Amino acid sequence: MRTLVIETSTTACSVALIEAGAVIARTHDVVGRGHAERLIPMIADLPDGGRADRILVDCGPGSFTGVRVGIAAARGLALGWGAEIAGFSSLPLIAAAAFSERPTHDIAVVMEGGHGEVFMQAFSADLSPRTDMVSLRPDAALAALAGRRAVGNGIRWLAALDPALDLTEALPDAAAAILLPDSLTALPPSPIYGRAPDAKPSVPK
Repeated sequence: MRTLVIETSTTACSVALIEAGAVIARTHDVVGRGHAERLIPMIADLPDGGRADRILVDCGPGSFTGVRVGIAAARGLALGWGAEIAGFSSLPLIAAAAFSERPTHDIAVVMEGGHGEVFMQAFSADLSPRTDMVSLRPDAALAALAGRRAVGNGIRWLAALDPALDLTEALPDAAAAILLPDSLTALPPSPIYGRAPDAKPSVPK
């Protein structure tokens, strides 16, 4: 089975094709914004136009717009190709890549969360969660770090508080999905926002 992986949850935009336990093609660009314009051409440039039997898409948490762009594209392609579709979270994806590059007992993934907060979750080396995913102010995230190595694109907030911390900047990469166990690639293809919406429904007077 060939799998197309779509990753658009941060300033990076990446796609990968996985087949027979190997990444056979990949593209990873830091685009900032403009995922909607960049994603489909990136898929089209893959072998066979990226056509696959299964599509995996990053559901977040991360950029509100980026996550929705990726999921919309994945749903549209799955419908057109008659492909299976499932989701995964950006947090264990980053953890998996970090463990593969530098094995440690556990790490905390710290991602930009907006409004001066970060999304944070700690994982063991087998990618089982050691904490729940939370959205925290940097000072609270520093306290919750509990001496762990921190990885992600939200580490700048922690570095400003304590430059001596063990920090690694990282963005999610679609190709790292090959490192995820099946249990972490079976989410519904729906956004994981990570915190409550800013807009609140009006309350009748």
